[in-house]
Amino acid sequence: MVSRPVVLASNRGPISFAIGADGQLDATRGAGGLVSGLGPLVANTETMWVAAALSEGDREAASAGVIEAEGFRVRTLAIDDDDLQQAYDVVCNEHLWFLYHGLFDLTRSPAFDETFFAAWDAYRRYNERFAHTLIDEAPADAAVLVQDYHLSLVGPLVAAQRPDVRCVHFSHTPLAPPHLFRVLPSRVGEELVAGLAGHHRAGFHTPEWAAEFRATAQELIGVDPATFVSPLGSDIDSLRAVTTSAEGEAEAERLTALAAGRQIIGRVDRVELSKNVLRGFTAFANLLRRRPDLHGTVVFAAVLYPSRGGVAAYSRYGDEVTATADAINREFGTADWRPVELDLSDNFARSLAVLRKADVLLVNPIRDGLNLVAKEAALLNERDGTVVLSREAGAHDEFADHVLSINPFDLVETSVALETALAMTPAARTTMAAGLREAAASRGPSDWLADQLRAADED
Repeated sequence: MVSRPVVLASNRGPISFAIGADGQLDATRGAGGLVSGLGPLVANTETMWVAAALSEGDREAASAGVIEAEGFRVRTLAIDDDDLQQAYDVVCNEHLWFLYHGLFDLTRSPAFDETFFAAWDAYRRYNERFAHTLIDEAPADAAVLVQDYHLSLVGPLVAAQRPDVRCVHFSHTPLAPPHLFRVLPSRVGEELVAGLAGHHRAGFHTPEWAAEFRATAQELIGVDPATFVSPLGSDIDSLRAVTTSAEGEAEAERLTALAAGRQIIGRVDRVELSKNVLRGFTAFANLLRRRPDLHGTVVFAAVLYPSRGGVAAYSRYGDEVTATADAINREFGTADWRPVELDLSDNFARSLAVLRKADVLLVNPIRDGLNLVAKEAALLNERDGTVVLSREAGAHDEFADHVLSINPFDLVETSVALETALAMTPAARTTMAAGLREAAASRGPSDWLADQLRAADED
């Protein structure tokens, strides 16, 4: 572990501020995987966490400089509302996310016009705002850990004026290979890649994503950037604190009663295009058509929480997910059996109950940076559940020997994998689950943080 002062930079911070009835700021713990993973490691330390102001309370907090709340030292940045919306919704959610996950239908989108280039200018200003704050406020010789694709341009901007500071970027998504990066306008693609490459090191969850970034940088800007690989592990203590709570136990009992002695196929995801929910449901329907003897013996429990409601494609996808689940229930359901139990509430305890009680867990993303759900299931499951895992999930590199691997586009392979998992003997399930637990427990969030700090200290 390095001895440098540490600064974290991310779009969303560890604390959300609200203006109370008395006009004072009230602080509550923020949401999201980054906060849950890193929060316990940097709370009650000298680490400063720089994040965008995402609420009126956050903007009020920005005027106070660094605020200490809930164990964190937080610096929120009041960024122009339009710049924030353009950078986050248009550039990040509607373009970079789609690009990095291979989601564009290139016959129709994207189409880059003046509107996009105005949004890119806003994205640049958004990154510059973070960079200027880090230049002014980072301690001498600090390690600045820049998180995710929202802040791709920060590193070289900081390095130009603060050579003592080491900016390390970590991508929580895949990075597009060269042929996909060529979809971007040349100047945008080159600026984006140069920004990432201009960090002291660029980190990724898997060797594949690091290799694709290096290939893209070599092709677009002719440099071989310094990279490192560090899979993020799950914080099992915080997860078990939820599962053993009164709410967690109640949700587990609720799910058990809902299944009524049937086997449970589970999935827990955001309603997100890259998560491939529709193909998962369709593969399940195909299984029920092939195997009428399974009718009434299995329940597909899917807890899917909304995501990116401001992006039209996501709203449409959410409607399709609901319609598909309803169609399966109409085709196969009976008076006392509903094949798909779909829950669209954002209920963390309910999600963890599915991971605990599933006999089979389906994780079939089209393309994913890591996918912590597979790791969380491995650590929490109480039934030696079998994981059916997409080869395109970042976690597949670590788990390949202990899961049933699938091509996420192959409905037949997915259907057969679900069938195989449901029919596995107890001994085979136990052996596979034990290997999965061992692999999942081999790394935790502290290992991931340590890797970023070591990257900052390397020459």
